[in-house]
Amino acid sequence: MAVFPNNILQQVQTYQRSGLALLQNLCCHVATANTKFIDFDKIQANLGSSITFDKPPRFSTVAGLVASFQPAVQQVQTLVCDQANNTSFSVTSQQRIFNLEKGEEDYMRVFGKSAIAELATKVEGNVALNWASAVRSQLDNTLNTFSGPYRYYGNGTTALTSYQQLAQAIMFFKNYGSVAEGIKVYLPDTVVPSIVGNGLNQFVPHRNDEIAMSWEVGDFGTPLVSYYQSNLMPIHVSGNTGVNQQVLTVVSTNDPTGQNVTQITVSGATASDANAVFAGDLFSFQDGVVGFDNMRYLTYIGHFPSANPVQFRATANAAANAAGVVTINITPALNWAGGQNQNLNNPIQAGMQILGLPSHRCGGILGGDAFYLAMPQLPEQSPYDTANEYDEDTGVSLRLTYGSLFGQNETGMIYDETHGSVIVPEYSMRFIVPLSQG
Repeated sequence: MAVFPNNILQQVQTYQRSGLALLQNLCCHVATANTKFIDFDKIQANLGSSITFDKPPRFSTVAGLVASFQPAVQQVQTLVCDQANNTSFSVTSQQRIFNLEKGEEDYMRVFGKSAIAELATKVEGNVALNWASAVRSQLDNTLNTFSGPYRYYGNGTTALTSYQQLAQAIMFFKNYGSVAEGIKVYLPDTVVPSIVGNGLNQFVPHRNDEIAMSWEVGDFGTPLVSYYQSNLMPIHVSGNTGVNQQVLTVVSTNDPTGQNVTQITVSGATASDANAVFAGDLFSFQDGVVGFDNMRYLTYIGHFPSANPVQFRATANAAANAAGVVTINITPALNWAGGQNQNLNNPIQAGMQILGLPSHRCGGILGGDAFYLAMPQLPEQSPYDTANEYDEDTGVSLRLTYGSLFGQNETGMIYDETHGSVIVPEYSMRFIVPLSQG
């Protein structure tokens, strides 16, 4: 038998480019936001990191020809540029010439592209938090409770699986009062296959041809409603009254006159529960309570009873006392007494019942362009090279700063940005998607 020679061969390890694409996210919020105030820092009269803009004024009408003059009140919404983020990396001179810049290869660009995608997705995810009213200001560490819906569709247990559910949600959204056109819906991507699959079972040839080709919800309704999907929709973790589905009984409010109710005290929570209610929790007055009429919102303009149950959002965490009584700070302010801001068809009375939602993933309905984004251009950082980059996939504008630390053999690149966002509450509604659905 021949003896195989013991060859001594060298192995050389090389690093080859694969050309793999980035694992991108479904980013739709920044791309569809209203950027009217994106550079509000350039408005000469504006000082500071916030700007206020107007909402349509409200009035009331009385019968007869004798005028009853009422105050003209300008309603405003605040947009605060209170977020900032950065992604950075550094290399030595040796790493740069031996590893990153070899011939025609320039791996610094590859690092840069990934850094931009990471930072831009961080912005997209932060902006999406408005649906849960969960954006936390980096200026004072408080939640921006002035942003996001107080109305909702869903109960946290029933899955969102059909076009009929979408249509019913849009009906409630428009029934309260809505813009004439430009309604947008933002859905978690996990619900789309079920909705499209059920839609294909209906005998709607033209629509089904379109959704079968794209496997997307598509635009439908009159006027057309645009549907977007995202894998970055936030999860809201509810307080224990919602998680345990505890029916709460109204004890009192902070304004017995009914002009401006911003607190409701209820019983029925677990005794001494420190986590009874969390900011962002949503509640609804219950129908069919013996001895009480069903509570309904009035239309935003005209003040006629709508089909919308009275729903509201907690603006702060709240604990229950030893008797299981908890006081909930709420938005919007509830009013049954009359005037421009009346929004209830009946007084709030002791003995009425409310129920919160369990933890859930959020979706959203938006009317018109009531989702504002500010993203001012950051200044140059002399003596370092500075440029502005634009991420084509998300629409986020970023600053790139490049420079070296003198005498430290370290070259760094910093991608950073600052932004603020707000969803006008009256123009929005939260979709409640069970956690079991994604």
